Amino acid sequence: MSFVASSLDSRGVATLVLSRPERRNALDQTMVTELIEALRRAASDPQTRLLVLAGAGAAFCAGGDIEWMKRVAADTPQANERDALLLAELMHWLDTLPKPTIARVHGAAYGGGVGLVACCDIVLAADTASFCLSEVKIGLTPSVIGPYVQRAIGVRQARRYFLTAEVISVAHARELGLVHEIALAEELDARVARMVEALLAGAPGAQAEAKASTAIFADRPIDDALMRETAKRIAARRASAEGKEGLAAFLEKRPPSWRRDRNVDDVS
Repeated sequence: MSFVASSLDSRGVATLVLSRPERRNALDQTMVTELIEALRRAASDPQTRLLVLAGAGAAFCAGGDIEWMKRVAADTPQANERDALLLAELMHWLDTLPKPTIARVHGAAYGGGVGLVACCDIVLAADTASFCLSEVKIGLTPSVIGPYVQRAIGVRQARRYFLTAEVISVAHARELGLVHEIALAEELDARVARMVEALLAGAPGAQAEAKASTAIFADRPIDDALMRETAKRIAARRASAEGKEGLAAFLEKRPPSWRRDRNVDDVS
């Protein structure tokens, strides 16, 4: 039985649905492994343009499966660490996927579920969503997901919520920077669909490079070295096949090659 439902539509929109609703989509070794495999496929598949991550049932993801973690804790130290590294690998794959990612969040996103959210590029949440870094309440810490969550909400806020394990409302999650937009639960899918359309307008290679550039820019002074690096990047992008196609399409008032399935009126 698969714990991750995967699909790819004709536009290149991949959807991964966490499918353990009876366990509130809690992460265990099987689900983590399946997610990594699905992300690897999406990364290497030229037909995949973007990815939507969602959860089945009442929750997005309740974090790590408690029974699974208890079993792993009783294993050898080496096996325990290997298992933790598997979760770290999942977060890394999701964070660095060279395609745009959308988290469609409804219900609870706790523990590792917050990590999945923080690793996605765009987070659209229902007004019923809630978030919690609950690890300290069971004697654990948000170690593997910590760097991604801290990057999303900042050090000062991370220090608070890592320590208190308070439940964070969806409105406050937006204030913290964890969530980009909130929609009524019944309108969430329509909002995701509009975001998908916006993303499909971009050139795939340009989007991959734009996403990677955020890591390059992070915590660097805007000095001569960075200025030169960014100048080289835009010069190379203008000379690329995508860049030439995009500029030509704009001047000729036609859709670029990656939008040939769209109406000419979509060009702006």
